[in-house]
Amino acid sequence: MLYREFGTLERKVSALGFGCMRLPTVGEDPSAIDEHEASRMLSYAIDHGVNYVDTAYPYHLGKSEPFLGRFLQRGYREKVNLATKLPPWRVKVADDFDRCLNEQLERLRTGQIDFYLLHSLSRSSWHKLRDLGVLRWAEGAIADGRIEHLGFSFHDSYEVFEEIVDAYDGWDFCQIQYNYLDVDNQAGIKGLRYAASKGLAVVVMEPVRGGRLANLPRPVARILGRSSTRRTPAGWALQWVWNHPDVSVVLSGMSTMQQVVENVEGADVSRPGTLSEEDLSLIAEARDKYLDLCPIPCTECRYCMPCPNGVWIPHNLGLYNHGVILDRIDEARARYKGFSEGMRASACIQCRECEDLCPQQIEISEWMPLIHEVLGQGTAIS
Repeated sequence: MLYREFGTLERKVSALGFGCMRLPTVGEDPSAIDEHEASRMLSYAIDHGVNYVDTAYPYHLGKSEPFLGRFLQRGYREKVNLATKLPPWRVKVADDFDRCLNEQLERLRTGQIDFYLLHSLSRSSWHKLRDLGVLRWAEGAIADGRIEHLGFSFHDSYEVFEEIVDAYDGWDFCQIQYNYLDVDNQAGIKGLRYAASKGLAVVVMEPVRGGRLANLPRPVARILGRSSTRRTPAGWALQWVWNHPDVSVVLSGMSTMQQVVENVEGADVSRPGTLSEEDLSLIAEARDKYLDLCPIPCTECRYCMPCPNGVWIPHNLGLYNHGVILDRIDEARARYKGFSEGMRASACIQCRECEDLCPQQIEISEWMPLIHEVLGQGTAIS
């Protein structure tokens, strides 16, 4: 395993980090983690040098932190840098900072969070936490030992990202969505370079865009297939991010042991500058083609869930993307018919609660009627 500098901190982290948002599950219930398989995957990763493990309060509908806490009791806690996140939506008053952190410490069965993030900051959530005194509170939590290092994860525009970075000299790190599709989206390449210039370590999430870049449309796959170097689609996406010297660790939300093995192998050859000019040119061409094809920028992160009306939001968005991008609309329609009526896009009542939670700022309530029109009634896509 190769290791990288973590900002200005005197520690090194593995090039590959294990994200605990997409652990294997039993059946379709996202909260039903397959604990045996997930433990086997985490053990393999850590035994092969992965030393950064990332989770959050809502992952797997609240089950990720407790599972990880149980797993780490098997002698792994001291082998990893543990990261989790303060959920802004659970904070109403300043006292909620302590309530949330103490609950997370209990769920994770630890006395200290190595890397604690303010989760999924946008302009509105940042201003709310800031005005409630989150930075002063965090300094107290660092002083009493419950937190070692403070950072934030981010989903908004570059201008908001710069505002947050500049607002506090005590940030140790940040976490941004970054992949070869999102060069100019959200924090983007400008945010990556700006954070690094300020001495922050940069943790990258969604390097494979929620799995989208592991299952490429044929026109995109053909572009990358012209390279003289053989890589899987996921391998291309990961190596593109690792190619950036300002990236400290790349998180992968792995769901199978095969993904763990392949990603560990990829991390072993992940030095900056690995990609050739030909490789970078082909990836840029592939990006342009993919963006031409993809209608909805959903990563299936499930932040929008659960829907108060029972709609399977990510499934509907993902199924529509699947049909359009891969030109398999008839297959998507057949699968849509297998959803119960309450789970289909047609059950959306446009309450827009999900839109406040969506990191990608997707207008979900606008997409749902269109998805049902196309997948449920067989209307052609215009």
